[in-house]
Order: sequence, then C-alpha cells, then structure tokens
Amino acid sequence: MIFAGQEVDLLTEDEARSELMRLALALDKANTAYHTLDEPEISDADYDALKLRNAAIEARYPGLKRDDSPSDHVGAAVAPGFGKIPHKVRMLSLENAFSDEDVTDFDDRVRKFLNLEGAVAYTAEPKIDGLSLSLRYESGQLVQAATRGDGEVGENVTENALTIADIPRKLAGAPAVLEVRGEVYMSHADFAALNARQSERGDKAFANPRNAAAGSLRQLDASITAARPLRFFAYAWGELSDPLAETQKAAIERLGVMGFQVNPLTELCFSPTEMLALYRRIEGQRANLGYDIDGVVYKVDDLALQGRLGFRSTTPRWAIAHKFPAELAWTRLLAIDVQVGRTGALSPVARLQPVTVGGVVVSNATLHNEDYIAGRGAKGIPIRDGKDIRVGDWVQVYRAGDVIPKIADVDLSQRKNDAQPYVFLQICRECGSPAIREAGDVVRRCSGGLICPAQAVERLKHFVSRGAFDIEGLGAKQIEMFFRDADLPVRTPADIFTLAARDAANPLKKLKNREGLGERSVTNLFGAIEAKRIIPLDRLIFSLGIRHVGEAAAGLLARHYSSWSAFEAAISAAVPGSPEWEALTAIDGVGDVLAGSLTAALRNRAERQAIDALVAQLQVKPVVTRAPVHSEVAGKTLVFTGTLEKMSRAEAKARAEALGAKVAGSVSAKTDLVVSGPGAGSKAKAAEALGIKVIDEAAWLVLAGSA
Repeated sequence: MIFAGQEVDLLTEDEARSELMRLALALDKANTAYHTLDEPEISDADYDALKLRNAAIEARYPGLKRDDSPSDHVGAAVAPGFGKIPHKVRMLSLENAFSDEDVTDFDDRVRKFLNLEGAVAYTAEPKIDGLSLSLRYESGQLVQAATRGDGEVGENVTENALTIADIPRKLAGAPAVLEVRGEVYMSHADFAALNARQSERGDKAFANPRNAAAGSLRQLDASITAARPLRFFAYAWGELSDPLAETQKAAIERLGVMGFQVNPLTELCFSPTEMLALYRRIEGQRANLGYDIDGVVYKVDDLALQGRLGFRSTTPRWAIAHKFPAELAWTRLLAIDVQVGRTGALSPVARLQPVTVGGVVVSNATLHNEDYIAGRGAKGIPIRDGKDIRVGDWVQVYRAGDVIPKIADVDLSQRKNDAQPYVFLQICRECGSPAIREAGDVVRRCSGGLICPAQAVERLKHFVSRGAFDIEGLGAKQIEMFFRDADLPVRTPADIFTLAARDAANPLKKLKNREGLGERSVTNLFGAIEAKRIIPLDRLIFSLGIRHVGEAAAGLLARHYSSWSAFEAAISAAVPGSPEWEALTAIDGVGDVLAGSLTAALRNRAERQAIDALVAQLQVKPVVTRAPVHSEVAGKTLVFTGTLEKMSRAEAKARAEALGAKVAGSVSAKTDLVVSGPGAGSKAKAAEALGIKVIDEAAWLVLAGSA
C-alpha cells in the first residue's frame, strides 16, 4: 500500500499522528505476512521504508508514539502449529540507515551518548537477507532452536535446525550457557535447484531465496527441512553464562573457532569514512557473493561500550543497518490533488501514470507543500536547481527511506510548451474557508476548524484509532458513514457513547437495518463502545487530538497528574508564570509549545464543551505505573545542569530513570536533587535559592553505581 502525504520534516503534529496510525496498521499486516505466513505482501525495501518513516515521525514528534508503535515490536506472533520458546534475551531488530549522512549521524550519536571525542571502532559485516534464528547450547550441547517470533517469544524449530549442516550439534570450549544468533539463508545456486525440483513436481515455485529459506525452516515436518539446502551464518549472541570476548570482532572469531560459519567479509572500521568505503566495496561484490544481502551492519566493537549505550525499545543504540538504495523511475504527472488533514493542513499529492518502483506499482507521490512544488526548500533555498513542478511534467519518482514516494526531479526537456505553473489553493475546497499560511509555517491551513468536515472526520478517526480508544468495529470507514448519517450522526466523540441510546429511541430507522450492518454487528459494536467507557487516563489525553500531545506526552502527563480531575484542574489554571504552568513545564518532555497547546485546547469554548461532554460519558482510570525500583534516587525528581564529563546527558537521564527517578527539565520546589556540572547556570542558582541539594558529577556517579 502506498500512502501519500508530506515529507516527515514538514508534517504537522496532527498529520503525523494520522500517518502513524496508518503505518501501524500497514506494518502489523506486513509483519504477519512476512514472519508468520512466510508470504510477504510488500518488498523488503518497502517494509524498510515503512519502518523508517514511522521512526522518523516518532523522532520528530516523540509525544505521538503509539501504544502499539511498530518501533516497540519485532517480528510477529508465533504461527499455529509450533511450540513457543521465550527468549531469555530479546531478539531485537536494527535501526536502518539509507544514506551516508545517516551513517555519520550514527557515529555522532554514539560518541555524543558516550561523551567521547575520539574515534570509535566498529565492525562492519554484510546484512544477510534470511530468517533470524537463535540456538541455545547448554554444556556445549544444542538443546533448542527458536525463530525470532515477536522478539520475546519464538517458534520451536529445534528438530528442523538439527538438519542444517552449518549448525553444530556440539561445541568445544563454549560457555556453559551460550545462545548463538544468526541468519538462516539459501544460496542462489541452491535456490535455483530447489525451484527446478519444485517445477518438476508441479509444486509452487518460491519467489526468492529468503522466502524459500523461511518456508523451509518453518516446516512442521522436519524431513522436508532436511531435504532443503539451508545455510547459517552466526553473527551475534543472546544469553551467556560467561563473556565470549571483550570485543564484537573477537567474539565472532571465537564463534568461528567453535565451528560456526561467520561471514569472511566482516572488517573493523575506525571512522564513518572507512565504514562507507567498505559499504561500497561490499555493494560492488553483491552480485557475485552467491547469496542475498540487503545492506551492511555496523556495530560498536567494544562490548563494554555496547553495554553503556544499551537499547531503545526494540533496537540497540550501538548498531545500525546501512541498507542498499531503492530504485528510481520516471513517469508522467497527471494531476495535483490537495488533501485536508485534521489540523487543516493542505497537503498536495501527485497523481501519477502508474510506474513500478522497487517492485511496487506507484500511482501517488508526495509534493510536500507549495514551496516544494515551486522549487524552493527551507528558507527559500532552491531545490532541484530551482525547477518547479507542473501538471504534465515527466518526473522522477524516488522510494528509499520513506514509505511515501517522492518526486525527486523534473525533466525540463520533456515539458510541454503550454504547461502552466501550479497555483496553490487559497480556499479550502472542503468548506470554502480561507486557506492561510502563517508567518514561519511551511504549510497552508484551512481556517474552518470544526466547521470543516474534512478536519472533523479526521479528528474522529484519530479518536477511535488504536492508540486512543481503539473501538473494535468503529474504524475509518464507519466514522465516515456515521459522520454523514442524517438519522444517527456522530460529529463529536461524545456522540459515539450516545449512539446506542439514540438508536433505541429511533423506532423507524434502526441501525441494524442499514445496508452492510445487521443485528449481530450492531450488538457487537454497541458492546465494544460500552467496553471503552472505562479508559486509562493516558489514552483519554491522547485521544483528544491536542496538537503536540502524542502518546508519549500523554503518558507523561497521566503519570504526573494521576487523575482526570487533577489534570483538568491544573491545565485549566496553567498560565505562564503561574505555579501550575511551572509544574507543567517542569515535566521532562513538556515544553512551552506543548504546554501552550494543552492550555489553549482546554480554554477554547467549543473544544472544552466537546471534552466535557465526552468525559461525562466515561470512567477515567489512572495509568498503571511500573513496579517501584529500590535505589537512593527512586521516587525523587532530578534535574541535570551544566556539562557532564563522564557520561552524556542522555546517558545520565536514562540511568536516572532506570533507577526509578523522575528527570525534570527545570528546577522547582518539587525538585529533590540537582546534578551540576561545569558551566551550570540559572538552574544551579535556582536550586541554591530554593535550598535544594546540589551535587557534582562524581557524587552522581556514586549514586548511579557508575563510579
């Protein structure tokens, strides 16, 4: 599926939230097809693009991260028919890089997190396009093999793994417990031979070596797996009773000594320049390797540094996969349409003569905004050498690093003589309201607000999205139907919870008699709505669709205020300079922009009426907090100020939160401790004025257990 819309750095918060909802659905479907069914519906490049766009939006708008974010999930559920094996150490995925700049940024992030100025050593190895497998050895004996599954629970394929020649049954010189991880794959020659045999028997041919390897390993009959030519490269490990080595390179070499196949192209690199040079050498050898690879993986070599860098929810901070580029294609631009988002943002979409790009037929592409069409980028700097885009142009479509295809270039030699510059809309076609572009904004917005049906519908779609109320049976299509229904309209969130009562009071046109519905589906819908009358506070806050308030921010607010009444009272009273405002902006992750958006929403008369009507229908419960952590700083509020020399601010924050502390961005009367480094300014002075304890970095390292 190809989604059309704006480039990530041009998305408004509401547009980003809507996009994240679509991405979550698309990635969930793709994961099931790929990992559970072994029948991929989209290409690897498309899947990577979906993941990258999702990650990019979450990076730009951390507060929008969904409860079911694809960033927090790996793989898919275990398929029926296989036993389940919980992974002692989760099998994570890797962050992706698609450009030289991404690799340089990765190195910069690593050194910044570690507070290192010098070079960091990295291993670089081909990224095998196969199926991830974890092998558990106890006392040198292979005892179980499991697929990745969802990262936490995999499929028991032990009998099948025992048939693969590259996988040793016994190891010499191994730790008492050793989980070896790697990739099951099939060589090009073996794949061709397998498909030839499939054809001879009249069986279905496999689409590619990866599908063949996955389908072969995940057979319920191990004899079928034994007849398939599977191979295995080892490149990582899970649970260990004793360390393998002090570095990634040495650990992999030790696995090779034990009898595992390790990739011979693995090398050490000491700078992004060396990493990129090796990437290009491997890319040049790609066609002659005899097996499929789709990029190069870089990992911090020093395992102690890997430990310090740690993990995000599903990816390590110390590794990244540099993927090979997707394809380009040329086609004709047939038309330019403009879509209206939930916040009124007008997003131009290119309608294209269908063309295949990266294995997928593309008929839509983003045009970002009116400046992009005109050939202008940030701050008026020319893009595409200043070439504008016109209907009828011969355009280059690009698909890499973004699920939404982009128009990268225009061939002026094929421009028609009568082609006219595109004039962007000044009036919203949905409601007729002026489309205004405020100073400093790259987006033109419909000023109609709630009177604009496009905005109202999109807001309701957000309300019922998976990260919000997630009402089963009430999706985007149903919202559009009810919004336009003359007898049982749903125009505000509260209308959803009065739907059953209104249907009962309408004797003539019952909902169960509508086309496409029925008594059972209506009963199920009303039951699903009723079940959501009890809602956690964080989901309620997120569901309101307040600009800049995403899932992560909603969670922060819910944990801070605990109840709806406390939240509502504090936000209603918060004005710049008030104690409520200071307390709100002191929450780490809540700044003036987010605070201003919150308070403006609750002071807007129409918005407040809609919110009050909704809350009156609900029972709001506080968000469940995680189990308490026992440490000297657990439950305390910390503020870091100045420059930390032994660890970066990000690492210090992560460590404090792991110890059960809250990290605030500003000092207030509720602050318990301030950690002050060189260059500390107003925060340290504010702490002294309030009589709050201030310690230096050395004392903090003792508290953190890192001295």
